[in-house]
Amino acid sequence: MHSPINCEPLKELVRTVPDFPKPGILFYDITTLLKDQKGFAEMIDALAAHYIGKDIDLVLGIEARGFIFGPALAYRLNAGFVPVRKPKKLPAPTAKVTYDLEYGSDSLEIHLDAIEPGQNVLLVDDLLATGGTMEATVKLVQQLGGHIAGLAFAVELDFLKGRSKFPDFDVFSLLHYDE
Repeated sequence: MHSPINCEPLKELVRTVPDFPKPGILFYDITTLLKDQKGFAEMIDALAAHYIGKDIDLVLGIEARGFIFGPALAYRLNAGFVPVRKPKKLPAPTAKVTYDLEYGSDSLEIHLDAIEPGQNVLLVDDLLATGGTMEATVKLVQQLGGHIAGLAFAVELDFLKGRSKFPDFDVFSLLHYDE
């Protein structure tokens, strides 16, 4: 078992943008962290340290920012990478889940042959806010018979309580914000 890596110093690399995408929202922009060679490497190492030794078969990255962390994490865990996409972007037959947003709905798809029943699957995205997107992804994995080994996030907005939707899963986030 690897010791947890203290990621608090990485918060200095995250830019906050007030009133984006709409007034009253404070946006945590991780692009400034991603462009920092040492910061990005530390983030991937910290995510990987939590899952090393847990026999992860596949890392699923959720479109679009999950595509940033997913492949790097899959590489570090010696696992495969599977993209979870918006509708009509995958060429072969897919499973699809539609979920509610604040105003309307959205859908996610995964190839039907992306997960073999019983495979240990790690789901990764950049941000845990209300948890709706991850909840839809969990349903996709369950439809295909995968075993969810964990839900990993770079950032968690604790005040939105998205984690509460996943009491049965190992939810691991590196950077926590309370406002």
